[in-house]
Amino acid sequence: MTIKHLFFASRELAESLAGNPYMAVISITDPGTPEARLDPLFQHVLRLSFYDAIPADEYMPPLPGLFDHHVAERIDTFANKLHSAPFEISVMVHCEYGISRSAAVALFIEALTNAPLNAREFAYEANPWVLEQLLLLHPELKVDVPIRNSTPDRRFALRA
Repeated sequence: MTIKHLFFASRELAESLAGNPYMAVISITDPGTPEARLDPLFQHVLRLSFYDAIPADEYMPPLPGLFDHHVAERIDTFANKLHSAPFEISVMVHCEYGISRSAAVALFIEALTNAPLNAREFAYEANPWVLEQLLLLHPELKVDVPIRNSTPDRRFALRA
């Protein structure tokens, strides 16, 4: 069927959630840190480890732990596999703080699959290097990174 919902979150939130066989997880941690402790009911999990970093310049040699095309290809393959699954599935992408790496990956998957990205307006700090490397796989895709304060902050909106 398709990816029906897309979320990005912090590691803390991801580790606190009850598992769901109809929610896939892309788990991003820093190199050298333990894997996130995810509920075993999450049956579709892609574990990745790379730093939330941007190379100083294009002439810098590849650094260990930096996001690269191999990691980008793993994300692309995982997202395409989920999107062509015979059932509806949600995808949660998490990184340590749920701000930069996870937002970049979620924005890419949104563009790739047209899945609705929940809380998209908070993806304005998406890591530009991660997003750039992912988009090299699909030059036809366009990603509109939200601008900070471009929409009213829902956290302070009055509730009914």
